Amino acid sequence: MKEVSKLMNYRPDIRVVDATLRDGGLVNNFQFTDEFVKKLYETNRKAGVDYMEFGYKASKEMFDVDKFGKWKFCNDDDIRAIVGDNDTDLKLAVMADVGRCNYQRDIADRQDSPIDLIRVATYLSTIPAAVDMIEDAVRKGYEVTCNIMAISNAQEEYLKTALQILGESPVDVIYIVDSYGALYPEQIERIVDVYAEFAAKYNKKIGIHAHNNQQLAFANTIEAVGDGVDWLDATYLGMGRGAGNCAMELLLGLLRNPKYQLFPVIEFVENYMKKLQEEGTVWGYDLQYLMTGILNQHPRTAIAFTNEKRKDYADYYKELTMLD
Repeated sequence: MKEVSKLMNYRPDIRVVDATLRDGGLVNNFQFTDEFVKKLYETNRKAGVDYMEFGYKASKEMFDVDKFGKWKFCNDDDIRAIVGDNDTDLKLAVMADVGRCNYQRDIADRQDSPIDLIRVATYLSTIPAAVDMIEDAVRKGYEVTCNIMAISNAQEEYLKTALQILGESPVDVIYIVDSYGALYPEQIERIVDVYAEFAAKYNKKIGIHAHNNQQLAFANTIEAVGDGVDWLDATYLGMGRGAGNCAMELLLGLLRNPKYQLFPVIEFVENYMKKLQEEGTVWGYDLQYLMTGILNQHPRTAIAFTNEKRKDYADYYKELTMLD
């Protein structure tokens, strides 16, 4: 039986990470107004959120800067224009994808940057490259997480090997990432057990980043919290790629730490997130994302289905399953 105290008690080790700009940016090509970003920053401060992820440190050689907003690239000066000296308790983060960034050049030393945390995103097949990025970020003075993507497709033997390698690295936090929204709470419990073995051995923290294809992002995050996971990703109104993520308003409603305040979150959702939806930005649970989640597939085809405004769900299901 799960230990209720891990859900109900104040836990000082909990860290809430707002991924709205980064994961939400995948929905609208990072075309957020400065007003939106500044208000999100202020809301995170008022709500007691621990980290705000601004976006990616993407390579400008690989990605056309004219096709994306500034938070695809997260220039330090652009961040400073929002936060100033950031003389607050809110820490700032960016994500760096293995193979999609020039981290040696584009990530400055911590003392010269407003960023506190580098989140290295990797697949199991690119763990050695991820370790090189982790070591580079630590040398530069950053806190570092490693987000292992698409673990619902991972064989446990390979996952354990990756966790052993990461355990021996200087990374601070190792993330469970349900990229396809395919996992159920019972599976999360088993996966946390696997991660916890290596976290305890190497003194690492564990995080979770959940997707909502089967409307389980919040449930899976609750499961992880109850299993002792401390780093929790969420986005306002669940905004994120495809079906979206664990909703910040749900997560802060769960946590018992008095530092977290729900009212600023509700106010921001009302005034800014709802406006994005009214203006035509689309994310969140729908049948096409349910199907890719159930089938443990990347949601790229479901995203295309959505963008094409298709409604032939049964035909799409046949396409996914190759039914005649």
